[in-house]
Amino acid sequence: MKSPQSPPLNTHAIPTPVLLVEDDPLLLKRLISLMLRMGYAEADLMAAHSLAAARPLLERMGSYGPGLALVDLGLPDGNGCDLISEMRDTFAQLPIMVVSAWSSQDSILAALRAGASGYVCKERDDFEVTLSIRGAVRGAVHIEPPIARHILDALEQVRPGSTAALSGVQRQVLDRVIDGLSHREIAAQLLLERSEVDRHIRDVCTKFHIGARAMPPRLQ
Repeated sequence: MKSPQSPPLNTHAIPTPVLLVEDDPLLLKRLISLMLRMGYAEADLMAAHSLAAARPLLERMGSYGPGLALVDLGLPDGNGCDLISEMRDTFAQLPIMVVSAWSSQDSILAALRAGASGYVCKERDDFEVTLSIRGAVRGAVHIEPPIARHILDALEQVRPGSTAALSGVQRQVLDRVIDGLSHREIAAQLLLERSEVDRHIRDVCTKFHIGARAMPPRLQ
């Protein structure tokens, strides 16, 4: 699962503390290792294995809350979407990244509707997970293939041919997300910067209200 290297990170580039909500010990260990390699100190990381364990940590952080949250969906005492919704209500600007094995269209959409900033499957390699986390803090939206397919299908169902609302590059990017390519692989294929791929995906999601708490009926 590990790539040869992780992208460097200025320790001041991402706010702290970081809340990690994950019940799988191996995945939690991997995420902690990633964050440490990105430049974080152990004191910056606060881990919880359940909703019940995460909520007291949030209370102890006070009104400022965490600087970043990484949340799994399948927790032993409920769905991580509940915690995402609670955090979004309290901390409107908090970057919340879902790192999960759940990759169905319903689970991804539920997380984005609850207020997640992005969603990356744990099967992605360490480099891609790291870039996705950094992107979430910058305002980028990382989506997985079911959501890209959902955008195109929803548009065609409502208005056949309405995918013309997408620019040529946006359509090319979405098609490659559907094919399962990572954002950096898409950038390499289309001769774009990774940040440009992130921007195109963010623009599409903004245009069609993906990732917003209240999504238009046509995309629900």
